[in-house]
Amino acid sequence: MDPPGHATARPPARSPARRRLAVLRLTATSAMAGAALATVTVGVILEDIPVSAVGGGALALLILLAVLGGNRRPAGEAPPAGRLALARIEDLRATGGESADVPVRFRLTVAPEPGDARPAYRVKTTQHINLADLPAYRPRGIAVVEYRPDKPWDVRIVTRPTPEWARRAEEAEIDSAPDSTLVSNPDVDEGSWCLLVLLAFLAGAVLVVLLFRGPLFTAEPDEDTPAKPPSSSSSSSSSSSRTFSTSTTVSGPGTSLLAFGRMRATATDLETRVETAYVTEVTIEEHRMAVRGDSTRPPTGTLHLQSLPYELLPGLVREARTTLGVRDPESWRIDITPGTGAGEGPRVRVTVSGEEGTAHLDADATARITDRRAVDGKG
Repeated sequence: MDPPGHATARPPARSPARRRLAVLRLTATSAMAGAALATVTVGVILEDIPVSAVGGGALALLILLAVLGGNRRPAGEAPPAGRLALARIEDLRATGGESADVPVRFRLTVAPEPGDARPAYRVKTTQHINLADLPAYRPRGIAVVEYRPDKPWDVRIVTRPTPEWARRAEEAEIDSAPDSTLVSNPDVDEGSWCLLVLLAFLAGAVLVVLLFRGPLFTAEPDEDTPAKPPSSSSSSSSSSSRTFSTSTTVSGPGTSLLAFGRMRATATDLETRVETAYVTEVTIEEHRMAVRGDSTRPPTGTLHLQSLPYELLPGLVREARTTLGVRDPESWRIDITPGTGAGEGPRVRVTVSGEEGTAHLDADATARITDRRAVDGKG
């Protein structure tokens, strides 16, 4: 098949003026959407039903207009049907391989039929191809494709062509089109307007917040709830003549006590809040550590906060979460207590809980596991 080269002009693309008008309209719509969504949020926060109703109505109206505008087409105009053609595979590269259908990035020279009034052109497209069919596509090979005359960049490889088109693909020879004929989606290529649309959305939302800044930011605090300064951690403590306890809770991203070094740093912080580093119990959870102590108990029946093997405890938690029959653990807890016998070191118990139930393992101060209790009761 000789590549058609005598074709006339390509289908007209959308003019720059119409494209700018479309971007301006989309920007204004984005600003109104941001303002409507912010109005709904402000109404919920202030418990103001009329404000929420106005925002919700505006948002629903914008969605309705978007749906109607997307389906609108001039009367008597139908979308052009896809047309079949042959294409030369200039290059291909698989971009994934985790399933039977892998995404393949093709670079093609599409040669429309002589009656399609379009010369051969280059295009890039990505399509999922079954692994079993992948060997049939190779550089300089010929494939059957379907394209839309109004959107020549919208090209799809026909993986199961009719016998006639399959025969034509086997017999055809197509020359490569020059790189200057490469076509692409103009709306994707000119994507800088996306930032403008996002900024318009945020500007609309900020404008509404500024209009309601008085009620939002000057509300009086609840008299029954004492004010609490913002902090990345919170703590509580209590003490009596012979017992004491203190705890701290960390919050925010990346603050899990399983992170390397965080347990010891938290224990050091707790040590500054108690009268002695010798305690009778240490409890550690995902974001909380607590200690209890008895100032009258001799050191042999206590734990020293800085002598505990914090660096080994995350490994015990991983062991408990993966080997005790709890498939999706919802929570974990470490309880450390003094040994009961003379010369016996601290005892560590890791407990995990999930839908299957609760399980635990026991270990000594060197993280050597001494006992397991899985959810089925078998150790």
